[in-house]
Amino acid sequence: MSFGGSSSVASGAKRPFEYGRTHVVRPKGTHKATIVWLHGLGDNGASWSQLLETLPLPNIKWICPTAPSRPVSVFGGFPSTAWFDVADLSEDAPDDVEGMDASAAHVANLLSTEPADIKLGVGGFSMGAATALYSATCFAHGKYGNGNPYPVNLSLAVGLSGWLPCARTLKNRIQSSPEAAQKASSIPLLLCHGKADDVVLYKHGERSADALKANGFSNVLFKSYNSLGHYTVPEEMEEVCKWLTANLELGTSSS
Repeated sequence: MSFGGSSSVASGAKRPFEYGRTHVVRPKGTHKATIVWLHGLGDNGASWSQLLETLPLPNIKWICPTAPSRPVSVFGGFPSTAWFDVADLSEDAPDDVEGMDASAAHVANLLSTEPADIKLGVGGFSMGAATALYSATCFAHGKYGNGNPYPVNLSLAVGLSGWLPCARTLKNRIQSSPEAAQKASSIPLLLCHGKADDVVLYKHGERSADALKANGFSNVLFKSYNSLGHYTVPEEMEEVCKWLTANLELGTSSS
């Protein structure tokens, strides 16, 4: 199932972002959780929705939006679907906080209409993983980067072949209040990265996991895959399924 694009403005953002088509994978069993899954740079929501539909997770509803097309610095300003602008695919890159806030707000908006008893999560691949991890830090801090309140209660986040944006300011954000520290310590995070990744280097994924742990995110699982490049494999997706089932308390029932 899919529906058309929309114009969304993040809380405090100056310019509208035109999002593409959003694809929804309905749960085959009892709906217990909803996860927004974010694609990588230059991709779209359709490709991941097709993969997620095949996973043995009948209690999860997947929402797969498509990022806006925008000039991307790493491509010399050539337009591509991207959740934010990026000059370098790593945690050392300059942070496009406005763009990340807009995409994190888009994720929150998609989750905000879910039933109150449904657990909510965000995940993604590459730049989508970066946006998912940024959303998790906004949830813990209770605010977007622009200071506006983050409105959604996230249960977990997943990042495949990605990196952590705004790592340099994470300590101050999490130490800003006891509530932020408590949220950081409780939200489960799964990071997976291939040691043969030549797009987002393995060291960036490893450093991102270390930065999260060092700043109070104590429930972080980092999984590495020796021969994996910048893509996913069944072994990795099996780990994601196992981790989601455990952390969303889905059990083995499909009913």
